[in-house]
Amino acid sequence: MSTTKIISSLQNPLIKNIGILLEKARERRKQGLFVAEGLIEVGMALRAGYEVEQLLYDPEITSFAALQSLPKLPANLPQKLIEVSGSVMEKIAYRANVPNVVAVLKTPERALNNFSPGKNPLILVLETVEKPGNLGAILRTADAAGVHAVFLCDPQTDWYNPNVIRASLGAVFTVPVFTVAAADALNWLQMHKIAILATHLEASYPYFDCDLSGAIAFVMGTEANGISNFWVEAAQQRVIIPMHGQVDSMNVSVSTAILLFEALRQRK
Repeated sequence: MSTTKIISSLQNPLIKNIGILLEKARERRKQGLFVAEGLIEVGMALRAGYEVEQLLYDPEITSFAALQSLPKLPANLPQKLIEVSGSVMEKIAYRANVPNVVAVLKTPERALNNFSPGKNPLILVLETVEKPGNLGAILRTADAAGVHAVFLCDPQTDWYNPNVIRASLGAVFTVPVFTVAAADALNWLQMHKIAILATHLEASYPYFDCDLSGAIAFVMGTEANGISNFWVEAAQQRVIIPMHGQVDSMNVSVSTAILLFEALRQRK
């Protein structure tokens, strides 16, 4: 099986558009496309049912056999597979000198109203998270802790940002993620009778004294601003991670990991 296209020019329209998709969230939303990189990450996307527009690779670095090891490759792979030169790969990939693949994927339509949380759900609500590295790390932790869904409320970055995908090691494809208004998220949680636990500096309940074994949703904010009064007032319980040093906050991805794995411990 051979590819049908070879691209060596940085001015090729497809390569230029990939550059735009990598840089601009607005274009990702407008075109309904995003870019993922890495044999592991793209493999996770394919396994999760994401639809491929193009798969690009440098045959001098990446063997065709490596691409064939990807799961659930489309039947029309030859029409989607594109060889590129080393200079082009350096333009569109963060890792150009190791076996790698760059995929242009369709953004799936995902409606919260169609999502069923299952039995005894563990939900994570993230408010105004702005750093892609933090969001990616949180998604990676959410996957490891068995979180049923992540809600992004008023996000300052989108979850198909290439830095989010990279930092999550592909977990962005394994955990259901919804970008949703805070009011809609709250209505959904109340409809499914999921208790809301808000992280708050003025909370009176240390997280390890709380019952986290039932259907719950943790609400996390940024280190600088915490969470809004909307979630503080909506919460059934306000929890805190006791601090024993001189600083009064931790990185949001670290705080999230502490809470999620305490919930996992209690559930086990």
